[in-house]
Amino acid sequence: MNLLDRLLPAPLHRVLIRLAHAARTQVWKLRRSSLDGVRVLALDPQGRVLLVRHSYGSDRWMPPGGGMKRGEDPVPTGARELLEETACTLHDGRLIAVSGEDLHGARNFVNVVAGHTRDTPVADRREIIEARFFALDALPEHMSPRLRSLVVDWLVEAGLAEREAGPV
Repeated sequence: MNLLDRLLPAPLHRVLIRLAHAARTQVWKLRRSSLDGVRVLALDPQGRVLLVRHSYGSDRWMPPGGGMKRGEDPVPTGARELLEETACTLHDGRLIAVSGEDLHGARNFVNVVAGHTRDTPVADRREIIEARFFALDALPEHMSPRLRSLVVDWLVEAGLAEREAGPV
């Protein structure tokens, strides 16, 4: 936890994060930026994937992750983001996919990193309001249907999961 986190009460911090996110998305729309990011698919020993809900933007479930600096390696970046957002350590992390998507008018190149964790996730209640593991055949309803499908596809294609017989 940095100094700002210690000085600001969590409710005020969440408000400031929402304001900063709103400003950032407006800049992306105006500049038509190209962004690089990372998503982390961390599996627990039971093969469940860790998902989070942010205090800003969409309140849908999604894998932990964040932005990457120019030239940054996705695997250590993913490990850092996972630790910052959930207090979980990534083991055997590897890049399994790169996906392009629109993010508020910016072109976002998402590096998908997968690995394992033995830790129990802890939401910081500032940036992350909830963090939990989900079985791949029981991903939450309050998740983008496209992302729900992609998470399963990425893990199956990487050999880290098997596709269930039923619909995902």
